[in-house]
Amino acid sequence: MSFFKKQEPAEDLANLKVTDARTGDVISISGAGQDYKDLDFTADRTTRYQSGARRWFEVSGMYMERRVALRVYVGEEVAVHLHADARQLSLEDLGLSEDDLAEIDQRQNTADSFQFDNRMWLYRLSREATAARDDLAQPTGYYYWEFQEQAGRGLLAVRKPEAEPFAVTLYDGIPASDVTIYRPAGR
Repeated sequence: MSFFKKQEPAEDLANLKVTDARTGDVISISGAGQDYKDLDFTADRTTRYQSGARRWFEVSGMYMERRVALRVYVGEEVAVHLHADARQLSLEDLGLSEDDLAEIDQRQNTADSFQFDNRMWLYRLSREATAARDDLAQPTGYYYWEFQEQAGRGLLAVRKPEAEPFAVTLYDGIPASDVTIYRPAGR
């Protein structure tokens, strides 16, 4: 009887794309590490995000005793960003207040901007979002603001879970071709 069973095609482990990344994979990013060496980490968790129709995911793990995250957005094009900045950023570091974010959210104006880290950051969107981490039973909700670096590849995400402080994450845009995914056989 097994002769007639449909066989699933074997996964091509030699040609995994950044969109295939998941928990357990070893992620290698060319030249993104200290002293322009490769930044390598084992993904110990995956978080899937949704904000309106937008969906993206992050795989994260430890690199040089700090958590790093690879963010992958699949839309009309694939956009890949890396969070490897060791700084713990706050709204105050950005020069913003909770009232500033509320006003930006109310206006929904993509011409709104602010300066941080000697770069201009343009408002991109703000709305409710959910995050589902593979190591937690329940998804979590929060409010989300996103800012794009003007004339650059940087991305700033501000998250505000209910009854928790704001969380600020700085990402650098990287080419998808700089990312190599290694998956242990049998995973």
